[in-house]
Amino acid sequence: MSDGASKTFGRRRQQHLLILASGEKVRHMTVRPWMTALAAAGVAFLSLGYLGATAYLVLRDDLMGAAMARQARMQHDYEDRIAALRAQVDRITSRQLLDQQVVENKVEKLLEQQMALSSRQGKIGDVLQRAEGAGLDATPPDAAPVKAFVPEEEHSSFSPLSSFKTLLSRERLAQAPEKSASLAPQPGKSDIADRADRLFTKVTLSLKSIERQQLAHIQSLAADARERADRIQSILANTGFRLPSDVASADFNADTAIGGPYMPPETGDMFEDSLSDLDLALQKFERVKSYAETLPFANPAPGREITSLFGNRIDPFFGKLAMHAGIDFRQKTGGKVFATGAGTVIAAGPAGGYGIMVEIDHGNGVTTRYGHLSRILVDKGQKIADGDIIALSGSTGRSTGPHLHYEVRRNGRAVDPLRFLNAGMKLDTYIR
Repeated sequence: MSDGASKTFGRRRQQHLLILASGEKVRHMTVRPWMTALAAAGVAFLSLGYLGATAYLVLRDDLMGAAMARQARMQHDYEDRIAALRAQVDRITSRQLLDQQVVENKVEKLLEQQMALSSRQGKIGDVLQRAEGAGLDATPPDAAPVKAFVPEEEHSSFSPLSSFKTLLSRERLAQAPEKSASLAPQPGKSDIADRADRLFTKVTLSLKSIERQQLAHIQSLAADARERADRIQSILANTGFRLPSDVASADFNADTAIGGPYMPPETGDMFEDSLSDLDLALQKFERVKSYAETLPFANPAPGREITSLFGNRIDPFFGKLAMHAGIDFRQKTGGKVFATGAGTVIAAGPAGGYGIMVEIDHGNGVTTRYGHLSRILVDKGQKIADGDIIALSGSTGRSTGPHLHYEVRRNGRAVDPLRFLNAGMKLDTYIR
């Protein structure tokens, strides 16, 4: 039993043979266990691959649909973001265009104002020359210098926007890095329009200041001209001269026939009205001044002492009361005698008690006489200007010693020369 069992237990296991016959050729292949396992593994792998391919084909449409939906959502998000950025860029561009239009309009207004000021300055220049010629102080008041409206780098080619091109370009350069990081406006940062408004305000105030100074200077000149004319007129009235109507009123000419119904004046530009008012004031001042300059208000012997006044006095020859028709100046023989006003020489030579005498007609019925001269330097009929040297003093005629006898006559009647000398000293401030 034990022998049989041991034989059975120790018997070799028979191998499976695979016989392949092809014609006369017969091949034997022993099928070993590992071959069987390998074949089973291959079948299992193929089965799994088949099942996987089948599942992929079944689920492919769902996966592709989900992927396409996710991609579509991403695309919509990007499109929305791009649309928002584009709208923001449009808003910024529109605002820049609006700011540019506002700047252009303001520049045009400033240019018109500047051109108006330049035109006014030309008119004022003519008036100032005329006022200086009349003897007024036409020097404008000191004003703070105003910088040129046009930037320095663009003086050669100026256009309405060139004045602010530099400002805008600098602003864009300064804001370029910020815009590259974010197109959204940054709160708290100065805006181009705000800077431009501040610049416009500064320039406008400067131009307004110049305009006010021009207007104030014109009004001051007009007031000065009227005051001087009134003062001259008052001095002449105190001297006994009443101005003719064509002299007292600058806008009235007695030689011209004028008339018409009264109508109130038209109100126009304040500058033009002030300029017209200054023109009328200058006309009156010039006429009053010209009239005063024709009268003998100067001193015939400047700096010399008056030794005898106008009026009744004791006659040096008869020792009794007599009328003295002029005033006497202490002056040595050969002293210069000056004409006291412009006029025409109507007498030059011996004249009785006057000795050698010169008489000048100044118009308006006024004549002056210069007596006791030693030498005459003018001829009868000669035109004389105020201040001309007409003779040399002496002691000719009815005289007790070297001096100058000076008379002023109005319509042939002697008047006190001191009134003219005093008036001349007062008028010197207004007509010299």
